[in-house]
Amino acid sequence: MELALTADQRSEGLMYRREMAPDHGMLFDMERVAPAHFWMRNTYISLDIIFIEKNGRVATIAANTEPLSERMIGSGVPVRFVLELVAGTAAKIGLAPGDRVDHPVIAAAQ
Repeated sequence: MELALTADQRSEGLMYRREMAPDHGMLFDMERVAPAHFWMRNTYISLDIIFIEKNGRVATIAANTEPLSERMIGSGVPVRFVLELVAGTAAKIGLAPGDRVDHPVIAAAQ
């Protein structure tokens, strides 16, 4: 799991990558609780974008995003974290809103 903890890391995210291992992902700590907005500019891999509340609960999931799109993808609710996974992973593992995501970065924010 890669981490995006700084403004620069969050800004670049998974841009410019042509492939990613199925068991890989990137966790973004947005540093504050607020609505989050992502886009797929310069992102060649379709992703599942999981929006996570401060307590680690999945708020919403944007599944199978469109590579290279500049359409804004919003959380719809205030969140603290965002997890990007290879498209289809959320469905494959049965991840759904209300589920809990555990990671030391999320635990540290409690």
